[in-house]
Amino acid sequence: MNTTRPKILIVDDEPDILELIEYNLKKEGYQVYTAANGQAAITEAKKFLPDLIILDIMMPKMDGIEVCRLLRSMPEFKNTFMVFLTARSEEYSEIAGFNVGADDYIAKPIKPRALISRINAILRRNSQADEVIENKIEIADLIIDRETFLVYRRGEKIVLAKKEFELLYLLASRPGKVYTREIILKSIWEDSVIVTNRTIDVHIRKLREKLGDNYVATVKGVGYKFESL
Repeated sequence: MNTTRPKILIVDDEPDILELIEYNLKKEGYQVYTAANGQAAITEAKKFLPDLIILDIMMPKMDGIEVCRLLRSMPEFKNTFMVFLTARSEEYSEIAGFNVGADDYIAKPIKPRALISRINAILRRNSQADEVIENKIEIADLIIDRETFLVYRRGEKIVLAKKEFELLYLLASRPGKVYTREIILKSIWEDSVIVTNRTIDVHIRKLREKLGDNYVATVKGVGYKFESL
């Protein structure tokens, strides 16, 4: 069993913020690397291949949105966790972050204990992802079987329509990750038919009617995520 602690890259142009986060993450046992601007972030990420990257949005040379977009375009960072760190509270900046592939969003000022708790929770998604075995996801009290297109909740069989099943499987494959409507459309419906956001909302409503309201959460203005409670 690999017991190597995850690698985390912190990117922020404020030295005090870098030092605070670095100190607390190292204290928690993580391997920590830092960068002071967006261009340095790309270099460090390629060098160390971190498991998680904490990105400030407003930075010199290259902002966090562009860094995330570029890294997500590289195969080696397809599954790397990306967390935005910013003092900006406008909803549009949060939406922009999720649209380029962010996994979470943490606001300044930094509260070390809350930050550590959030980072620990995000990295636990890796162990949850390990439960995906041969087209089957076992999570919370659900078994989602892609071979039979059936879902079992506490042993009870639940029959879903094909697109409902694919939507649930997508969300449950990365619990806690926010999927934008654009990503859902491309992943589930591709380019074969004309589908609107309303179509996604209807499928989400049907999922909740069949499974209950405890599994799929709405992130206002962004999309949906699976909640593993």
